[in-house]
Amino acid sequence: MSRPFLLLDLGFTDYQKAWSLQHRLVEARAKGSISDVLILVEHPHVLTMGRKANAENVFSRPLPVYQIERGGDVTYHGPGQLVGYPIIKLDEGRIDIHQYLRDLEEALIMTLRDFEINAERSSMQTGVWVRDKKIASIGIAVQRWISFHGFALNVNTDLSYFGLIRPCGLDSSIMTSMKETLGCEVNLGEVKEALKNCFEVVFKVSLSSRTEKELTMLPSLTS
Repeated sequence: MSRPFLLLDLGFTDYQKAWSLQHRLVEARAKGSISDVLILVEHPHVLTMGRKANAENVFSRPLPVYQIERGGDVTYHGPGQLVGYPIIKLDEGRIDIHQYLRDLEEALIMTLRDFEINAERSSMQTGVWVRDKKIASIGIAVQRWISFHGFALNVNTDLSYFGLIRPCGLDSSIMTSMKETLGCEVNLGEVKEALKNCFEVVFKVSLSSRTEKELTMLPSLTS
């Protein structure tokens, strides 16, 4: 039987707002006042630096830069990129961190397969690749066995912005997108739907949509 799992689609949302909401949801999940949550979002242009980020991997800072608690180095988020933040109590679902990362990769690989893109894992680095190009990045944080942050899938992303950085410590030329791979624009809404379906299959859950207002009106998030 599928576990209940809330789905919150924030649409196009400021990074700081989504980051703050993640923290509130982690606290609520730790108290047991909500079930697990998957946030889907598209951000304005922004750079984020993880716990192990090397400042030398940022060549220029014309965009907002956030120092955050996820693992990994520096990356870029922006329009045309589908970002997912699963808030999951890992110990309750009997998922260890290694398995969780592999499951995120699998959900993304299955999603890309729906668009006839043959993606795969790398034995060297977490994420999803199409041949020798990286199409999706993964970086998480875990507090009290609750995961947050997550993945970024390049759909119609303007890849030139990766030139501001060494993404995950790699040359920016290694980044690709669904648009670049397929040679045409991809409907972001269709990618979301495919991702939702694949996420349900991989994590054996049933996603139940909530609006931001419905979720943030919960007593545990308004106290």
